[in-house]
Amino acid sequence: MAKKTAGGVLSDLAKPEDLLETLQEIIEGSFDGILVTDGDGNVLLLNQSYVRNTDLRKEELLGHNVRELINPVWMKNSVALLAIEQRKPVSMHHTTRHNKSIIVTGTPVFDKEGGIKMVVVNTRDISEIYALKEELDDARKMEKVYYDRLEALTQDERQKEGIVVLDRRMEEVYALANKVADFDTTILISGESGVGKDVLARYIHEHSNLRKDKPFISVNCGSIPETLLESELFGYVEGAFTGASKGGKRGLIEAASGGTLMLDEIGEMSLSLQVKFLHVLESRSISRVGSTESIEVDLRVIAATNRDLKSMVAEGTFREDLYYRLNVIAVDIPPLRERTDEIVPLALEFLHRYNTRYGQNKRLSFEVLEELKIHPWRGNI
Repeated sequence: MAKKTAGGVLSDLAKPEDLLETLQEIIEGSFDGILVTDGDGNVLLLNQSYVRNTDLRKEELLGHNVRELINPVWMKNSVALLAIEQRKPVSMHHTTRHNKSIIVTGTPVFDKEGGIKMVVVNTRDISEIYALKEELDDARKMEKVYYDRLEALTQDERQKEGIVVLDRRMEEVYALANKVADFDTTILISGESGVGKDVLARYIHEHSNLRKDKPFISVNCGSIPETLLESELFGYVEGAFTGASKGGKRGLIEAASGGTLMLDEIGEMSLSLQVKFLHVLESRSISRVGSTESIEVDLRVIAATNRDLKSMVAEGTFREDLYYRLNVIAVDIPPLRERTDEIVPLALEFLHRYNTRYGQNKRLSFEVLEELKIHPWRGNI
């Protein structure tokens, strides 16, 4: 089908009645509401968008003077009358009787002598914009709440140690930690990787009046090859094996004496090494690799795992007697995805740390904080 040029379209509208009909179609098809008055404010025409935007009926408007529409409740003034009075375009915000927010603009049209022959009134529904503005305002308020909460958290003693605790179950975990901190009872901490098992272990150590000024030694049993783990834990004497240091070496268990030994990922420890460590718990003594000499040690043991040790006992991959020696006080830390109250404060805590470290003043928007709350957090922190 051939395209029409602008000249072709205009030639089709050569007849006045055709032009009038086309103009009426344009006005009626406008997304904005349009109303036209004469120079005295009498309504000459309007489109359906105006009716929709203003919540007024067509029969209330057409043929009436806009002065009749002024109402102290929902229409205190008329832009058409103001445009006539001020002889210039006038815009105002208006709330309809159904609480819809609209912007109304009245523009005077002058004749050749400078008189006002008509006023064209445009309306646009901005309720959606207002709703978005309110959402934005609410978001800013919530963002302030989050940052105020972070400020309040900094007054908490735990927060000063880099610990955020808001979840009820985590409150219970740390309440138990406070109760057992001054006792040498062996503790088994379970939970997924990254939930803060090492943080809790250090917290218990640092709140022990007996051991807080003594060493805290953390050993990851899964990160040290099995062939080296024994000598790392128990130490060795000179000549114990090829490559042994002259004079031997003290092991990490000895190094922790007087303080706390944390064995992380204890489920990765071999059965043969489990036997030796069980002896440590029972006798409170060790023998270095290559020696039969017994060395007494005074330490508290905190073990941690992300595995189900009870199932491992049933499978024969973890010693039952060691399991019960370790599991005197059992603590289970829930994953971060189940501690949603802590996600935002934790994010803000880390942001605060990095801002301090790098001399920055970055902030997280409300939208980012909301996304963090619904993130699955596989791997936790």
